[in-house]
Amino acid sequence: MGLGLPTFSMIFSGKAASAIERSARGIVAIVLTDGTEGGKELNIYKKVDEVDFENWEEKNYNYLKLVFAGAPSTVIAIRRAENTEDYSAVLRKLKDLKWNYLTIPGLDIADTTIISAWIKQYRDDEKKTFKAVLAHCAGDHEGIINFTTENISTTITGKQHTAAEYCARIAGVLAGLSLARSSTYYVLNDISEAETPEDPDERIDAGELIIVFDGKKYKIGRGVNSLVTFTTEKTEDVRFIKIVEGMDLYTDDIRETYAENYVGKVLNDYDGKQMFVAAVGAYQKGLLGNVLDKSFDNVAAINIDAQRAYLESKKIDTSEMDDIAVAKANTGTKVFITSNVKFVNTMEDLKMDVNM
Repeated sequence: MGLGLPTFSMIFSGKAASAIERSARGIVAIVLTDGTEGGKELNIYKKVDEVDFENWEEKNYNYLKLVFAGAPSTVIAIRRAENTEDYSAVLRKLKDLKWNYLTIPGLDIADTTIISAWIKQYRDDEKKTFKAVLAHCAGDHEGIINFTTENISTTITGKQHTAAEYCARIAGVLAGLSLARSSTYYVLNDISEAETPEDPDERIDAGELIIVFDGKKYKIGRGVNSLVTFTTEKTEDVRFIKIVEGMDLYTDDIRETYAENYVGKVLNDYDGKQMFVAAVGAYQKGLLGNVLDKSFDNVAAINIDAQRAYLESKKIDTSEMDDIAVAKANTGTKVFITSNVKFVNTMEDLKMDVNM
């Protein structure tokens, strides 16, 4: 076991070192209803010039251009046949693919409700890190970005778009941004005109992602999702897209590294658990600054309470066992780890007193 710790710590440290770069290379899944003959159902594009415009209707080709303007690393375009009754078949495909943001340009209100419920289910129950950009969807959830600005004219397509259509552009922007910054005040140079709200503060407080005009430029008002109900598990910090993006990166990195390098390969004894804890600690140190708050004591440890509860469920009396004994107890294939971390946001609100 002595040689294992450095190896696994290096795997996690490598993840941390590349976190900012990887966060700027997100994946957008886009669903397009299209009847063009000869077009594939599943299309994976890295660059906009890989898109064969002859395989898509003009409006859908324009939606793809809107997505790519945000510079995501990959766009997964799923073709939905015309006259399809619902999105159930598409959702079955999406659940098994890896992506960060979903957009379905032009989605109507009834289907928006269904997609919102699906995102919530897979985030809450299946622990997927899916997010969707939906128009006029007060989802009250960190996985739903509620975009509400209408009548947007953009030079990318040379057309005016509804909020439901311009969601494609917003999804591309959010996927292409790194965790070194937030989407707040992100300038949308493509916009020549938009129906900006007269009550931006109220809209943002209500969980809306809006576009504002500062007299010179159109830009995202504040990078928030639709979450407006806060709990001990979902604090006010979770309403910020950057915070959720950091949480999702952290979750995916640990989960994927554990699955690829630990499952079936490391003994589940006390040394093995501590090796994993040490590797997670090394990963957390690598995230300090842009992702985790470097002034906070970010820690990971064996979850003594969960481990004790597991032992009790197996009819093992732990009343006379101290925490060390519980930590060293055999837990079969179960691994119980807890972490206490604080994600960091960017500067947004300035209050400056000028004394003269």
